[in-house]
Amino acid sequence: MTRVLALDVGTSSVRARVFDESAEEGEAARRKYPGENDPDRIVELAREAYREARTGEVDAVGTSCFGHSLLALDADGRPLTPVLGWRDTRSADAAARLARRLDAAAVHARTGCQVHPSYWPAKLAWLAEQEPDVFRDARRFVSFPEYLYARLLETDDVPMSLSVGSGTGLLNLHTRAWDEELLATLGVDEERLPRISNEPLDGWYPAWHDGTCANVGAGCVTRERAALTIGTSGAFRTVYETETPMPRPGLFLYLVDDRRVVEGGALSDGGNLHRWLGETLQPSDGSLADRDPDSHGLTFLTLLGGERSPGWHQHATGALHGLTFSTTALDIRQAALEGVAYRFAEVAELMPEVKEVVATGGALLRNEEWCQIVADVLARTISASVVREASLRGAAVSALERLGDSPPAPALGRAFEPRDDRAPAYLAARERQRELYRVATGDETS
Repeated sequence: MTRVLALDVGTSSVRARVFDESAEEGEAARRKYPGENDPDRIVELAREAYREARTGEVDAVGTSCFGHSLLALDADGRPLTPVLGWRDTRSADAAARLARRLDAAAVHARTGCQVHPSYWPAKLAWLAEQEPDVFRDARRFVSFPEYLYARLLETDDVPMSLSVGSGTGLLNLHTRAWDEELLATLGVDEERLPRISNEPLDGWYPAWHDGTCANVGAGCVTRERAALTIGTSGAFRTVYETETPMPRPGLFLYLVDDRRVVEGGALSDGGNLHRWLGETLQPSDGSLADRDPDSHGLTFLTLLGGERSPGWHQHATGALHGLTFSTTALDIRQAALEGVAYRFAEVAELMPEVKEVVATGGALLRNEEWCQIVADVLARTISASVVREASLRGAAVSALERLGDSPPAPALGRAFEPRDDRAPAYLAARERQRELYRVATGDETS
């Protein structure tokens, strides 16, 4: 019997569990933390979860980890910075300057990533400008998974997977090596970056991007079946095979392995927005289930965490229009959830080949009202995944497949059917959000 241990290092917790070749879910060891900024704290909690979960021998370890993170390390392999994640927008000005120096469309075509604060080029440029001593003294730049493996396995020679490397925005999709123009522009030698490899290290496979793992874990592994995820943030993704990666406007495209890519769009507002509503507004009685769509008259531009897909504006922020003295907390909550659904619809329209949509992510699966709103706005059936921890299961499946096993695809749960009578109201509300977006960002092309 094959046994693998899966680790899922997320933005607020780490989970670990041993899976057999069936990849059936069960109770996982879990450790929580307030955020992913402190690398050593996360390492220790990951070590605890790993030790608790590991019962007996395992054939391999597979890991899912939050993407786009950057750490500068000194000559002894110790962090010179906290974890710089996708939510850190301090490099927005640096990203704008880079976009003026480079052909941003050509960078996207080569790397599948925009010139944006989420990715390494902007963060490295920001470090060089704002923390020149740190930039100069850094012997290596890594993502958090490499640091985690270095600490757990007590070695400095930790490879970066194609999956994580491609999510940095610094890897060329076609050469599968660090992009020469970006390295020259940023003044970073290749020797300061991890080597790219998918080969295991002492039975530990290099970590994959958590979004990719969520798709694999939920069984969304064709171009026709997308995972719509709302956890801390949000994403609409497909995983599929291709020999010629070709990024499309507005979307990201990352390598998964030697034959597959993950394509889609990412939102910076998701479960974090839902939590912000709960912390900011007074409790609101009542259900959204029977409320008329867009009955509040509000337009909520849900970019509180900035924008990624599809416009990738470096300085975008949220906005709420239409407030009156009669506006209630429930109105604002409804407008916010609808607003996120409108942003998903903008991404989904760029992927017309998608025929099935599977809902994943704890923030969405725990909120049936939100699932129904998304189905209504997208005007398509949304099937809830029965997989509770899609990224954790995906890490296990990725390891099992590389060991030669073929875990069965997971079943689907409840289907949320779109209510056709709501479509006109939602189409009108989407157009209002587009107009507010144009005003807020100055983007007359959207």
